[in-house]
Amino acid sequence: MSRKIDIFDTTLRDGEQSPGASMNAQEKLVITRELLRLNVDVIEAGFPVSSPGDFEAVRAIAAECGDKAVVCGLTRAVEKDIDVCADALKDCARPRIHTGIGVSPQHLQYKFKGMTLDEAIDTGVKAVKHARTYVEDVQFYAEDAGRSSYEDLAKMIQAVVKAGATVVNIPDTTGFSVPWEFGERIKYLMEHVDGIEDVTVAVHCHNDLGMATALTLAGVMNGATQVECTINGLGERAGNTAMEEVVMAISMHEDELDAHTDINPKEFVQASRMVSSITGIMVQPNKAIVGANAFSHSSGIHQDGVIKKRETYEIIDPEDVGASGSNIVLSARSGRAALRARLEELGYQIDDEEQFEKIHEEFLELADRKKEVFDEDLHSLMGEHDRGLDALYTLKSVQISCGQPLTPTATVTLVDADGNEQTASDFGTGPVDALYKAINKIVQAENDLTEFSVLSVTRGIDALGEVTIRITAPDGQVYTGRGSECDITVSSAKAYLNALNRMLRAQGDK
Repeated sequence: MSRKIDIFDTTLRDGEQSPGASMNAQEKLVITRELLRLNVDVIEAGFPVSSPGDFEAVRAIAAECGDKAVVCGLTRAVEKDIDVCADALKDCARPRIHTGIGVSPQHLQYKFKGMTLDEAIDTGVKAVKHARTYVEDVQFYAEDAGRSSYEDLAKMIQAVVKAGATVVNIPDTTGFSVPWEFGERIKYLMEHVDGIEDVTVAVHCHNDLGMATALTLAGVMNGATQVECTINGLGERAGNTAMEEVVMAISMHEDELDAHTDINPKEFVQASRMVSSITGIMVQPNKAIVGANAFSHSSGIHQDGVIKKRETYEIIDPEDVGASGSNIVLSARSGRAALRARLEELGYQIDDEEQFEKIHEEFLELADRKKEVFDEDLHSLMGEHDRGLDALYTLKSVQISCGQPLTPTATVTLVDADGNEQTASDFGTGPVDALYKAINKIVQAENDLTEFSVLSVTRGIDALGEVTIRITAPDGQVYTGRGSECDITVSSAKAYLNALNRMLRAQGDK
């Protein structure tokens, strides 16, 4: 039997660190349920000390998981961080505290202001020992391990293993490494750290040079038995190792790697679309495994080969990753039971009947405008519903006048949290410019619009148009807004208000 490789998912922690990808508590629970359907081994739920919201999210995720997966909280090698993390995980069935410190010369010199390696090791050892007073399962990360010397890294790992770490995480934090060298790094640790055979060796690779999956596989080949990854490769900068890529690579090369996972790959496409919808970060069409074109063939030669035998040009059966299969079509004639069942299959659990009735009404309004309502439409519908809850400003009406040779003009009416209506008009270089200027007259919040994109959520001339925008606040924080409607101008207004609401809420919490 080949080695079991644990899948450690950090979509909810490292993935959320992508600019504008923040998720609310309900969205995190929806993704958690999907991760459980994927059968991941460890869920890194967040960084509890970073905010009260993150603390509560970790507690809620732990409750949702029960004993189905290990739930992990991140900390720095700081006692307060560890204390808060332990508190967030106190009712968790399978808790893990993930603590650590930098090891590379760059981190020690600049991030830790000239700290010596011995001082860093001493800090890491104390953190591991302190975490062990709360939980038996303690993971230690040697940050920026990819740029440290083999000897320094081995010295640190040896010390924390002796201190009681049960998992040691070797991250290529900056995506600096190349696969053959990273594999040698893991091999060196396996040969030079006493007792390393008794702990789990994890790898956490970033995609700055486009090699995160290759780096991870090199780590597995040389002894790692836990891989850290995210759905769609979501993460800071160029992102993390994509779970769907590394799992399917291990599956295709089990014999060469002497490795397997317990992941359910049929959930990959569903998980990808869910995370993309919730975060507003689109998946490139040619993305491996889950991209829209991953199993598409335009070349006549390829088409001929696939028609004769699928395996001529496809190494993976699309059905194995959930890329095709039965698709329940919902319409205006579908009843409440069908809608509820499909929403639950997609990960949305709605216990409040009044809330469900409101969602059903919104569904019927959408279904009246479309021949068919697809899963992507439902994700957008639920996103619109959630974005309307506790909003400081909601859109009541919008009217646009534009065309050649007219000057684009927009009139909007907004309703604030107290139920007061305000109307404003303005003109601009285009309909969206006029629309946003009109909104700015009412919601006077300084920001810079840095990104605007429009995508069709589903196929057909009556498809929902989903607008995703990003705005930057004066303090440099980035906020994502999403809106979906059949009318693109209405989608644009909803997306801008969603981003403004998030920014104003965050500023009000400070």
